[in-house]
Amino acid sequence: MRDADIIVRVSATADPAAVRTARLGLLLRSLRDGGPRSRGRLAEETGLTRSVATGLVDELAELGLVSCEDAGRRGAGRPGIQVRLVGGAVCGVGAEINVDHLAVVALDLSGTVIAEARRGIDGRSLPPDGVLDEVADLVADALAEARTAGSTVTGITVGVAGLVDATTQLVTLAPNLGWRDVDVAEEVRRRLATTASPVPPVRVANEATLAATAELEPTGSAHSDPADLADRADMVVLYGEVGLGGAIVSGGRVAPGRHGWAGEIGHLPVDPRGRLCGCGRTGCWETVVGLRALLEAATDPDDPVRDPALTLEERLATLVERARLADGRTLAALEEVGSWLGTGAAVLVNTLNPGTVVLSGYFAVLGEWLLPALEARLAADVLAPRAGGTRVAISAFGPTAAVRGGALVSLEPLLSDPTALAELHGGTR
Repeated sequence: MRDADIIVRVSATADPAAVRTARLGLLLRSLRDGGPRSRGRLAEETGLTRSVATGLVDELAELGLVSCEDAGRRGAGRPGIQVRLVGGAVCGVGAEINVDHLAVVALDLSGTVIAEARRGIDGRSLPPDGVLDEVADLVADALAEARTAGSTVTGITVGVAGLVDATTQLVTLAPNLGWRDVDVAEEVRRRLATTASPVPPVRVANEATLAATAELEPTGSAHSDPADLADRADMVVLYGEVGLGGAIVSGGRVAPGRHGWAGEIGHLPVDPRGRLCGCGRTGCWETVVGLRALLEAATDPDDPVRDPALTLEERLATLVERARLADGRTLAALEEVGSWLGTGAAVLVNTLNPGTVVLSGYFAVLGEWLLPALEARLAADVLAPRAGGTRVAISAFGPTAAVRGGALVSLEPLLSDPTALAELHGGTR
C-alpha cells in the first residue's frame, strides 16, 4: 500500500504524535478499503511491524471504531482474530442542492446508508433562503436519524450545481439556480443551530466534484472490473442533472484547478446556433445534454413527467419505462442526447486522453440507450485510434453519486485523524 510510504516519510520529520495519528488513519483506511483482516495481515499490507499494528488496533478499538472478533479456528492453530470496522459508529452526511431536487445521505465508514432522503423542488421559483430552508430541514432529519442509530456525525458536505470558491467557500455562481455569492455553508450551519447542538462542521463543494469522489471509492462502480482500476486513475466524470457538471481525475485525485472551478465542462460551446444557456451564453454543452434538454425533446410541456413535485428518480423511472416499451419519441430523444454527449466527450478525450469517461447522474440511469450514439461519435471524432483507448463506463451510483461523495468527504477528517472522534462525542451523536 502506497500510503505506507507516506508514513515512512512523515516519520522522518514529524513528532511521534503526528506519526501515530497518521498510522491510525492508515489502518482505518485499510480496513475501509479492503474489509476485515487479521492484525498480522494489516501489518504486512500497511508496512507496519506487527507489534505497532497491534497497539494501533487496540487504540482504534478503544475509540469504538473497530472490533476484534474470533473468525474461527484455522487448522490446529489458535483461532483467527479478525479486525473489522464497527458499523454505524460514525457517519458523514452529504447533501445536494440542484435545480429540481434536494437530496441527503448519511454513510458510515463501510459505506452503509444510515439515513437517506430526496425531495423534488422548483429551484428557479424559490429564493435562495427558501431552498436553504428546505435542504437544512432534510439535513436536520438525517442528523436526528444518525443520533437515534447511535452514530457520531463527523461533518456535513453540501454539493451545489455551480462554481464554489475553494478559498472563501462561497457559491460564486450557480447559473441554473440564479445564485451569486451565496454562503451556503454558513446559511445551512445557522439553520441547523436551532435543531442540533453543537452542529457538525459544514462545508460546500461542486456537486460533480463530489460525484467524482464517489467514483474513486474502492467499493464503487469505479472498481467493478479489476481491469478498469488503472483507467480510473485518469478519468473524466460527466454528471448529468438539469444541466451538466464534470470533474477531471488525474493520478487518482480530483483536479480542482486554481480556484476550485475546474470541470465546468457543461459550458463548453458545442452549438453556436443553439439555445440560450442559464449562464447567459448560447450553445453550451449542457443545453443539448442536460435533463431539461432531454425532457423537452422527449415530452410535451403538459406531460406529467415534468411536474416539479416529482423526484428525479420518479422522472427517470417514467423515461426508462417508455424506453423499454420502445416509445419512438423517447428513443429518438435519447439517441440525440447520446450523440451530443459523444460530441463533447470527444473534445475532452482529444484534450486529456483519459482512461475512462464515466456517465454519472441521470446519464447512468439511461446509459444503455445513450451509449451507442455516444460511442459512435467518439469513434468518429477522436483522432487517436480506438477512441484513444478511452473506455466509457456507467456509474453504479447514478443520481446519488454527489450526495455519496459529500458523505465520503465529510468522513475524511476522521480518516486523517481518528483521535478527533473524542472531540465529536457528546454533541453530534
